[in-house]
Amino acid sequence: MSSAGRPSPERKPPTSRAEIRGSVMPSLSSSSRGAVALVASLLLASIGSGLFMPLSIVYFTTLSHVPLPVLGVLLGVANVLTIPVPLWAGVLADRYGSRTPVIGAQVLQAGSFLAYVWVSEPIGIFLAASVGALGVRLYWSSIFTLIADHADHRASAGKDLWYARANIARTVGIGVGGFVTGLLVTDGRPAAYHAVAWASSACFLLAALALAALLRLPCRPGPAAPDAPAAGYRELAGDRVFLGLTALNVVFALSTLMLGLALPTFVQTALRGPAWLTSAVLAGNAIIVFALGGALTRRLAPYRRTRVLCAAAGLWACWSLSLAALTPDPGRWAIVALVAATFLFTVAEIMHAPASMALAATLAPPHARGRYLAVFQYSFVAAEILAPVLFATLFDLDHAAPFLVLSALNGVAIACTLRLERHLPGPALHATPRPAPSTDLT
Repeated sequence: MSSAGRPSPERKPPTSRAEIRGSVMPSLSSSSRGAVALVASLLLASIGSGLFMPLSIVYFTTLSHVPLPVLGVLLGVANVLTIPVPLWAGVLADRYGSRTPVIGAQVLQAGSFLAYVWVSEPIGIFLAASVGALGVRLYWSSIFTLIADHADHRASAGKDLWYARANIARTVGIGVGGFVTGLLVTDGRPAAYHAVAWASSACFLLAALALAALLRLPCRPGPAAPDAPAAGYRELAGDRVFLGLTALNVVFALSTLMLGLALPTFVQTALRGPAWLTSAVLAGNAIIVFALGGALTRRLAPYRRTRVLCAAAGLWACWSLSLAALTPDPGRWAIVALVAATFLFTVAEIMHAPASMALAATLAPPHARGRYLAVFQYSFVAAEILAPVLFATLFDLDHAAPFLVLSALNGVAIACTLRLERHLPGPALHATPRPAPSTDLT
């Protein structure tokens, strides 16, 4: 019924080929543009992060007179203040749609990098860093909901493949951004550092504009009962299966962080390898993710997501044991062993990212997906806090200690994942094929 109480006029089905093309092509074209915009936005945001990531502390120590200990406290407090943000982000995504907080997060990060061009005193640095930290936390607390919402309305690819694309875009973007920054700041001039901040700001602004201009998503359904309020976090607090998956993902997230965190120190201190080895291995990691990310995710589609996670944990355990077994040796065999072990790590990373996020997204009720996936991000927050403490404390005892502990944790995670699998609904376990586009034009 219309607002005036009259029934809407009945639409005639299209009869001619021209009418059919006119009714179908606009939606398909809009959907294609939205897909391109989402990938472009993911890539631009990752490049923006990658540009500044190598300079996160060096930037201010070079361009300001703030002592390093004070700078560390300022940046640390700015990040701690954002810990509650995922809870707020989840509500925003469910109430106003997932696109809105993602665009807002990208604008906040663009503004933060723009402010970095001018700030040089403690208060200014703290405020600019706080805005950026807020944007980072808001972005990662809502982007996975946006990807899931988009995948729900794409016939060509399911959630697993879209999360694989996001992982590829992030890996490639960070690698490209870091490489460009390395070229820009070789001479150490302040103008070069400012150029990096300008470029990072531009990347995030373009990423936000792409989503705002080209991506359109239907609203997600509300709660099953029209008059019932969305339970949200109350509902989530009683969902033991989802909370169990989130707790398990702390181990998986801890594993994903260990390569970038541990490799530079391990190569230099434990392996006593050449200075170029770390960069070469990390570059190889990015290339493999780019080359195999989509193909491997498609190949694994018939298998249970929980079994894919178990296989990833097994590969991480093998990687950890391999590094624990390596000893200082200038011979080529140590380098070959490190490269081979890193290949195992990279395959595990490719397997984990889409399977874990797709499983979490599928378990989440549609009306509360934003809150569920925002809480799932706390597994990564916990891993980011634990990883440096775990590695630094254990590595100081023995170079093999952190890797032996990580291997044991992955072994426990495998057992717990198999136990959790018994309580998961069938549709959540498999990356079911998407249906063909509907030709019903009525």
